[in-house]
Amino acid sequence: MINKKVDNIQQALKGVEDNMTLMLGGFGLCGIPENAIAELVKRNVKGLKCISNNAGVDDFGLGLLLQGKQIDKMTSSYVGENDEFERQMLSGDLEVELIPQGTLAERCRAAQAGFPAFYTPAGYGTEVAEGKETRAFNGKMYVLEHAFDADFAFVKAWKGDSAGNLVFKGTARNFNPNMCGAAKITVAEVEELVPVGALDPNEIHIPGIFVQRIFQGENYEKRIEQRTVRKRD
Repeated sequence: MINKKVDNIQQALKGVEDNMTLMLGGFGLCGIPENAIAELVKRNVKGLKCISNNAGVDDFGLGLLLQGKQIDKMTSSYVGENDEFERQMLSGDLEVELIPQGTLAERCRAAQAGFPAFYTPAGYGTEVAEGKETRAFNGKMYVLEHAFDADFAFVKAWKGDSAGNLVFKGTARNFNPNMCGAAKITVAEVEELVPVGALDPNEIHIPGIFVQRIFQGENYEKRIEQRTVRKRD
């Protein structure tokens, strides 16, 4: 029987070194690999190139890696909640590649599917297209975008089994599924790790073929990025 379970976060991150390119799943602060990020902070790996929809907030998520100046480059779509990110970007300490959100998702999916590149209309005629190949299809202009080339992908799922099959919940299905199998090694942390056969095959979002390591995470905070509530009368 296939068993991709590792006993702890230290084993899950075996092989992570300075100057690597990492994918990190999640949307805002929802569905982010909290345990993996905490271990990266603890190990103090440097020179990282991170691919993630957002950059966390100042004191949580990827913001923790930014605080320690562990990230050299961020490839993201939305970064508006992080003052430290802004400071490092404006000072030139952090290289930033901002790309359309759909393009980010598709560059992950292309890597997952083994496609080297694809054409998209998103960004044509803007700074996004500068220096990139463009081509007309049926009278409409498209930009050539390349699939990502990452060393590790860190994703967070709701449930998983020891064979690596994953079930995501709610908004955590943004970016996490596309990053599975999109790097040389995919590490999945899950809230519930169950035996093989316990998951309904019809409810599995990502098959284990896309995952190399899986472990049960702990102490999830599940913060809210922007808490908006109505004041009491």
